[in-house]
Amino acid sequence: MTSTENAPFRPFETNLDRDAALAVLRDACQGADDGELFLERRRSEALVFDNGRVKTASYDAAEGFGLRAVRGETAGYAHSTEVSLPALARAAETARLAVGDGGGTLALGPKPTNRRLYGDGNPIGDAEFPVKIECLREIDAFARALDSRVVQVSATIAASLQEVTILRPDGTILTDSRPMSRLNVSVIVEQDGRREQGGTGGGGRAGLDGLLEPDHWQAVAREALRIAVVNLEAQPAPAGVMDVVLGPGWPGILLHEAIGHGLEGDANRKGSSAFAGLMGSRIAAPGVTVVDDGTLPDRRGSITIDDEGTPSARNVLIEDGILVGFMQDRQNARLMGVDPTGNGRRESYAHPPMPRMTNTYMLAGDASPAEILSDLKDGIYAVGFGGGQVDITSGKFVFSCTEAYRVKNGQVGAPVKGATLIGDGATALRHITAIGNDMALDPGIGNCGKAGQWVPVGVGQPTLRIGGLTVGGSAA
Repeated sequence: MTSTENAPFRPFETNLDRDAALAVLRDACQGADDGELFLERRRSEALVFDNGRVKTASYDAAEGFGLRAVRGETAGYAHSTEVSLPALARAAETARLAVGDGGGTLALGPKPTNRRLYGDGNPIGDAEFPVKIECLREIDAFARALDSRVVQVSATIAASLQEVTILRPDGTILTDSRPMSRLNVSVIVEQDGRREQGGTGGGGRAGLDGLLEPDHWQAVAREALRIAVVNLEAQPAPAGVMDVVLGPGWPGILLHEAIGHGLEGDANRKGSSAFAGLMGSRIAAPGVTVVDDGTLPDRRGSITIDDEGTPSARNVLIEDGILVGFMQDRQNARLMGVDPTGNGRRESYAHPPMPRMTNTYMLAGDASPAEILSDLKDGIYAVGFGGGQVDITSGKFVFSCTEAYRVKNGQVGAPVKGATLIGDGATALRHITAIGNDMALDPGIGNCGKAGQWVPVGVGQPTLRIGGLTVGGSAA
């Protein structure tokens, strides 16, 4: 990278006069309730080594701004890849349309924070290109040497840096520099004509250095192979209504999807969430406490400030089964008469912010995982999940298991293939019958989609037993 590319993102020193930009923003927000100028520079690199060769080697860079003016429930938003005063003036004319004749009272801006949850280095530059390629080759060779049944290996190294500058109408400037890195390994094994796949990986808001260490990627490769071999031995999953035990960590994705979106402020303000109007009511079994916490150092879903400039926070959503909070951006918080929670997020400068999750997880209980499994008479033990579908309004979900086992009379038996879990979040919360003492966060692999926008997130949970889920399978 050139010295220019390595220089920090300072748009008011290189592209825009700060006072002139502030004047345009203030004019756009005259008579509005809120608004901001969001400027972003993002750089990303992805290297994929598949089936013994480099399949993809990409580097992307993007820069632009988004200008927003908010009046009541209406928001005017315009964006551009051209960071210049003329482009800003054109965007302001568009955003201003939402304000109309005005009449609003500009809300106080967020309080700045000096807290840093992650480093501000550029992980793309943590290793030279040849070093990354050699690491991928070594992963491929190592995984193949582990087991003669390995027929294909795919390994990915990805790194990015998102730099954000937010100008508020009061003249406050807030900045954040958000690194991200990740290493994934996928393995396909074949035996007697049957092929199965296993994959794992992870990362977070830190550099690549630790991920490229042999101790790390060798453990990742072994785990990917273990999952593939388990699936190679799997039997068709049973079908029916039964109790299910979910493992700790990544299975929290079910919690994230099934209830997390339903606890975002916009869905509740509009009455489209299954939890709308239930604040202060019991919505989950006793002992269930769920938080959304954007303040965890180096985690994939963490943010020092959100994309409106509000510092992230640890927000309790469900406490001992009682609904106590929603996740809020500034607009929905104002309309609902509450404080913003640091959950106003956007995919990029080309998107307006909305309430989104950060790291959403359930706190631990006091039961041991062994006790929870021993009490399962006839059901499924699910420890890995792949894709799923969720209806935010109803909370109904369908999730496919990537690693699951049959359990009878407390004994974990053979792995099962093709299991899907079907239910709805509100019912599942009330049917939690045991909470483990082994809460864990996912390894750093989550992405969340909403209204066409994707943002990185984290999930987590302890071992859980849920009664009466519908299990879809193919066994007779």
